[in-house]
Amino acid sequence: MKLVNLPRKATAVAALCASLALSPFAQAESDLMERSFCVFDPVGANGPLFAITKTFQPIALKEGIKLNLRAYTDEKVAAEDFKAGQCDAVLLTGTRAREFNKFTGTLEAMGAVPGEEEMRLLYNTLSQEKARPFLIDGDYEVAGVFPGGAVYLHTRDRAIDSVEKLQGKRIATLDFDTASVRMVRHVGASVVGSNSANFAGKFNNGSVDLAYAPAVAYSPLELYKGVTPNGGVFKYALAYMNFQVIIHRDRFPDSAGQMVRDQAIKRIDEAYGIIAEAEAGIPEDVWMHPPQEDVAEYDKMLRKVRLSLLEDGVYDERAISLMKAIRCRVDGSRSECAS
Repeated sequence: MKLVNLPRKATAVAALCASLALSPFAQAESDLMERSFCVFDPVGANGPLFAITKTFQPIALKEGIKLNLRAYTDEKVAAEDFKAGQCDAVLLTGTRAREFNKFTGTLEAMGAVPGEEEMRLLYNTLSQEKARPFLIDGDYEVAGVFPGGAVYLHTRDRAIDSVEKLQGKRIATLDFDTASVRMVRHVGASVVGSNSANFAGKFNNGSVDLAYAPAVAYSPLELYKGVTPNGGVFKYALAYMNFQVIIHRDRFPDSAGQMVRDQAIKRIDEAYGIIAEAEAGIPEDVWMHPPQEDVAEYDKMLRKVRLSLLEDGVYDERAISLMKAIRCRVDGSRSECAS
């Protein structure tokens, strides 16, 4: 993957990510704290996420933190090092963050957040101080959650335009994510174990027939190579991706998490602007628009899978209930809102 020369929107995502992680930890100059922050970047120390994050080191220093950055090309290793105490803070995708907080790890539940309006309501709710107990799990606190955009199915063949046609097809699947594996098997497709660093390559070189990703990954990960010339992007939100900054609670001031969340909610419009720009950057003739009657069936299918995962303990019941309440507040006509 060549991510060095990214379009502006990808660089903006990285800048937003770094600013959310660093800006709130203001301390007196006489009380300097030395802390490590592990950053997942598919390209490593030469990648855009890590490069942009480095520019915030002097800002963090002025605010009382000597920040030692570490780049990780493998998100699993970053998570394991954080868990082992080798990192004071870590930046992970929401799916990988589930092992540190089941509640926030459920925010990416299949079909639980249909669109931007629901996600804004969810983020506004979680940014309130009274939500903090849900963001703490043992020694960990989710200091910030911010949007990555709707997750769409990318296909190398536009003829694959229905659930029935997914049967037997190879889908690049995050094999550590029980929810994704369950969903792929539910539709009769074949799981091809992948991770955030290699799924795009498998899709682009034809090792798999389909892959799922948000629009912000389309250009940076060159997914257009897999889509061209006969494929497309199915415009139906399977889930809503997020990024999470997680900290060891005992290594930061007690108010640090809330300060990050306060900063995150102030930047929510900027985040959605980045997402909107990324979606607009996908050519119109690449998008595949499902008929409305099919969308209703997809909603029912995702709900069935979501509830089965809840029953198996993969998802947090409180988060599932909260997101249902938000969906029904936005659209009370949904069939699930009658129960």
